[in-house]
Amino acid sequence: MKIKYALLATSMLFSAASFAQKDELKTLKKLYAKDMLSTSDISEYKSAVNKLSGMSGLVEADQVYTNFYKSMTPLLELMTASAATGAPPNAQALAKVFSPAKINEMAGGLNAALDYEKKSGKKVYTDDINETITEYKPVLINYAITLNQASKFKEAAQVFEAIYNLDKKDEGNLYNASILALQAQDFDLALKYLYELKNINYSGEGTMYYAVNKATGNEESFNSDADRKASMKLGIHEKPRDEKVPSKRGEIYKNIASILVHQGKVDEAKKAISEAQAANPGDTSLMLAEANLYLDAKDFTNYKRVITEVLAKDPNDADLLFNLGVISSNSGDIEEAKGYYKKAIAVNPNYFNAYNNLGALMLHGEDKMVKEMNSLGTTPKDNKRFDELKAKRNKMYADALPYFEKALQIEPKEPNIKAVLLNAYQVLEMDAKYKALKAQK
Repeated sequence: MKIKYALLATSMLFSAASFAQKDELKTLKKLYAKDMLSTSDISEYKSAVNKLSGMSGLVEADQVYTNFYKSMTPLLELMTASAATGAPPNAQALAKVFSPAKINEMAGGLNAALDYEKKSGKKVYTDDINETITEYKPVLINYAITLNQASKFKEAAQVFEAIYNLDKKDEGNLYNASILALQAQDFDLALKYLYELKNINYSGEGTMYYAVNKATGNEESFNSDADRKASMKLGIHEKPRDEKVPSKRGEIYKNIASILVHQGKVDEAKKAISEAQAANPGDTSLMLAEANLYLDAKDFTNYKRVITEVLAKDPNDADLLFNLGVISSNSGDIEEAKGYYKKAIAVNPNYFNAYNNLGALMLHGEDKMVKEMNSLGTTPKDNKRFDELKAKRNKMYADALPYFEKALQIEPKEPNIKAVLLNAYQVLEMDAKYKALKAQK
């Protein structure tokens, strides 16, 4: 009799827990269905999520939707706060509710719900989830860009990785994460991202979508036209333009190899490049990555061999010539780099980056010159040396000026080249040109 009573009591406990679970799920479903949640609604929503999260024995469907509701909490908080201010969410608002971990949790909750509904054949939130990702992914990307602009490279990398986990079709976000991890000099994190890019055979070849950030006036890039349109719809960006982008596969393997060489793993680096070339025969960008590997390893004989092979393959490829210029510049061979940039311009007279880099090379060594000028005293000997250095510096700027002016002519809205030109006009005391350019908007 006691055993039967104990079993009955236990079953009553399970029944009570089940009713509690259903009540909390009903509450969450009701609140989630609202067009906009109030502050008190958010409190009730979070309370229900906390109660459900602490319960055990949830059936698969209930567990999936519990995780879904929980993962959506930061976004619902953001929407409520944004509605209260009447303004699109900014970086400060995002930082209050989101972190890379929270975005990853949202990615897990949303993708698990999508997978479950696909498996069960019953759509409950599938359309809503896809719409949410489309609408709010640009907001999260803008948050990552803001972190990058604040030189918080590792945090920005982690946010981009989390955005990739949210929508793995948009592989460009993982590429962005790898670049930012390199900027943060977190080489282990960068390798993690780079190996994932290798595993998914990412190339990045296609079209880059740009638009101007209304708040900063800076042009920013998007990985898809849909992301850009969504951001423009939110009122964050304007003035769209498109640009064709070559394969990034070579750069990815170059970065893998460079990190491995830096870590003393030269043989492993060579193996990575070799595997990439076997999987992508004839990919010129990978030949450049191999050349860069030999350069990093100070194997100049093989470096020259590969460069010769690359040039023989396509001597009139402007992008190839430009990349060779970059490699030569990085190796310290300034004159060779100038030659490659000039050849790239001969093939493509409107190659903005070639003009910009060539102008910068004309100023190579200016920093040392300025340092020496600033260290001089006022003796006749020092004054004579100052005048000599000033004349040399002015000659450097005069040589660079046509390339920077052509670059601005090609990209008149590029803020960095405008700043360089303004400085050049000041150095050369070209007041009329300085004032005219300064007045341009």
